[in-house]
Amino acid sequence: MKRDDFALMLVLAACGNASRLDGPAPPPSRPAAADHRPIGGVIPVEGDIKLRDFHFASGESLPELRIHYTTLGTLHRDAAGRATNAVLVMHGTTGSGHQFFAPQFADELFGPGQPLDVRRFYIILPDDIGHGASSKPSDGLHARFPHYRYHDMVGAEHALVAQLGVDHLRLVMGTSMGCMHSWMWAEQWPDEMDAVMPLACLPVAIGGRNRWWREMIIQGIEQDPAWQQGDYRTEPEQALRLAADIFMIAGANPIERQQAVPTPAAANADLATRVAGFVASHDANDLLYQVASSEDYDPSRDLAQIAAPVMYVNSGDDFINPPELGIAEREIQHVSRGQLVLIPASEKTHGHGTHTWAALWKNHLVDLLRASER
Repeated sequence: MKRDDFALMLVLAACGNASRLDGPAPPPSRPAAADHRPIGGVIPVEGDIKLRDFHFASGESLPELRIHYTTLGTLHRDAAGRATNAVLVMHGTTGSGHQFFAPQFADELFGPGQPLDVRRFYIILPDDIGHGASSKPSDGLHARFPHYRYHDMVGAEHALVAQLGVDHLRLVMGTSMGCMHSWMWAEQWPDEMDAVMPLACLPVAIGGRNRWWREMIIQGIEQDPAWQQGDYRTEPEQALRLAADIFMIAGANPIERQQAVPTPAAANADLATRVAGFVASHDANDLLYQVASSEDYDPSRDLAQIAAPVMYVNSGDDFINPPELGIAEREIQHVSRGQLVLIPASEKTHGHGTHTWAALWKNHLVDLLRASER
């Protein structure tokens, strides 16, 4: 099966008996949760779409797949009825659309006068399959939940955007896992966006040390006796503590951490606080599925199919995507309108998490929006 045919199959499966893809009425929405402060005077709204009889690439299915989302702003259309100001922002592994309300992201991008001012743009923040308030193992199926992969997630994202009445995207962007999804969007639907901004990933299959740490977490969960093949009644805390340790090593900026906690006592206290917070906020089955979902990712074969301009951003202190591999520089050569930006490591960067500190790269977003204006 050709790649485009596979992508179309996933989208059609995702929609099932739901509204058509060519311009349905948006699903009902509601005011966002109280912890979502207004941005630029605009109140966020939340909603869900229900994808009936959703078939996964694994051959498994769900009678109904719920995809949760948050939006900011108002959708605009041109004289022909085509959407003109929609921006899709996709989160990372274990995250949700809510993460983009952090001040270092929202205030730098969505506020008045900022590059994605919500008075001018319509921002779409999905919760991916297995994340946030979307359908996930911890809802009740536990380890019997279908084994989703990135192609399933991207297909569901595409169905969400369509059901919101968006037939064209001004910008597709994402962080970490969302960065990888951005590459997939740009390849599978090259004519449905004006610009692409992947932040903190590599456009190749996940191997090497990046695969190691993911497999360590998977094995750590599955080998914890308390996991009980996914049917535990209390969380397998030892597995979650191991996962927390790995996530912190993989995501931290060593310069920033050394300055913040320079003594043994301070470092130990910081570690204890962070591990406790991770354990309290994660479900082992959800985490297992989230980390395993990247197994089908490899956009490297079709990078030449990308039509939109791409502003691709990585940072010099990213443990997960280390620049010394040279992969980013090699692969961007296959993108006809691609530009790579490497943010140098410093006390102001945040390791892999630099992707969420928009002040460090938003000038490049401004350049991308200007270059892709119609």
